[in-house]
Amino acid sequence: MVQELRSSRNALRRGAAVALALSVALVSVSPVAAQSLTDRFKGLFGGKSDEPAQPKPAPAPGQPAADDDLDCPQVTVRAGASTYAVGATGKPAVGNEIRFQATITKMARECARNGGDITARIGIQGRVIAGPAGAPATVEVPLRVAVVQGGVGEKVIASKAYRTTVGMSEGGSVPFTFVAEDLVYPMPSAKDADSYIFYVGFDPQALSPEPKARVKKK
Repeated sequence: MVQELRSSRNALRRGAAVALALSVALVSVSPVAAQSLTDRFKGLFGGKSDEPAQPKPAPAPGQPAADDDLDCPQVTVRAGASTYAVGATGKPAVGNEIRFQATITKMARECARNGGDITARIGIQGRVIAGPAGAPATVEVPLRVAVVQGGVGEKVIASKAYRTTVGMSEGGSVPFTFVAEDLVYPMPSAKDADSYIFYVGFDPQALSPEPKARVKKK
């Protein structure tokens, strides 16, 4: 009888220990949130993401690959378009005549499939520095983003001009971040995908007013 009581007590203790272990395990497990695009840009830009990344399951046989499996081209600054300087009115942007100068410091990209097209989101970080001639209170920064097929003769697949406004501070050195969200181009073939590249850079022509539509005479 005594032995049976001891066995029952031991079983209860083991059951309680297992239940306690399970409860601790359940409490310690927290839901993993999907990583947002903003957090991906934060990670690519060197910032810290507030949400951990969640690995995506492999696609089922016969199903299209996930967007993360797309061949998203590398992004780089177009040669000669990494800086943008503006001089005083009627003066060249050199020496003491510089009002401000903008530079690109970091880039990031993300691609998503939409039918037979790819929509690219290109993130650009940079900095605007006031020059000796004094910068205005706000600065218009002209940018261009393009996807190009490289090779013997480069081929521009898609290109868009953008502008962003930067408010200058008393310190005269202001960072800026811009995300181009609507660059769309046809999905390349497998043999051409490796030759695609994203180019970013400053383009003063982006500040030019759009030409007015011609009115047909009746």
